[in-house]
Amino acid sequence: MVIFTEPAPGRRPARRVSGVTRLPLFPLGTVLFPGLPLPLQVFEPRYRRLVEDLLTLPDGARRFGVVGIRAGLEVGTDHSNDLYDVGCVAEMRRVVAHPDGRFDILAVGVERFRLDSVGHEDDGLAFGEVEVLGEPEGPEAGTLSEEVHGQFSAYVLALLAARGLEPDELPELPDGARATSFAVAGAVLLGNAEKQRLLEAASVGDRLRLELELLRRETAMARDMSTRPAVEMSRQPYSQN
Repeated sequence: MVIFTEPAPGRRPARRVSGVTRLPLFPLGTVLFPGLPLPLQVFEPRYRRLVEDLLTLPDGARRFGVVGIRAGLEVGTDHSNDLYDVGCVAEMRRVVAHPDGRFDILAVGVERFRLDSVGHEDDGLAFGEVEVLGEPEGPEAGTLSEEVHGQFSAYVLALLAARGLEPDELPELPDGARATSFAVAGAVLLGNAEKQRLLEAASVGDRLRLELELLRRETAMARDMSTRPAVEMSRQPYSQN
């Protein structure tokens, strides 16, 4: 096992990008937000080659695009419409290389992008022409952030109560409206379609406003679960799917 923290010698460099960017893509069945970690196990040849390319670059430049898959687990070279239009730039921070050629990597979300077009290299690795998106705060972002802090605490307490647990201490959210909006988006238990709506929000304020709506809904559902008698819950319709 080899751990890389500096550029590895003798590797083929990835294409460097700036402005409207040509970025290698890693489609995933999950949504990444700026500031949040993304551990990955890399075993497919095309993505192993991507990691090798990134290792030739200096720290801070080892970037690729994470974009969500609308349905299924994978997209082929002729299914670009299966990808969402907005994704997140990820920066590779740590790499562990295994003797069989696999990599374990840790990446961190950096900034959002809009996917303008998609192409594929000979080995199937996707790349996109992307435009980095700004993060306007919008009106009332500070006030909304404070409300989200309070509602998130209520949500966590409701989840714990639904599981019959007592809180040791509540998780702390970061300061700042932008950081709060992304931290909550990553933490709340939602399906990928709703997570994608949060990623695509036009402003920080819009994201926080949507989070308030979703947190209130999820908190109410958790509280309802915690107040149901066990016998009533056992009578819910059963599905084998």
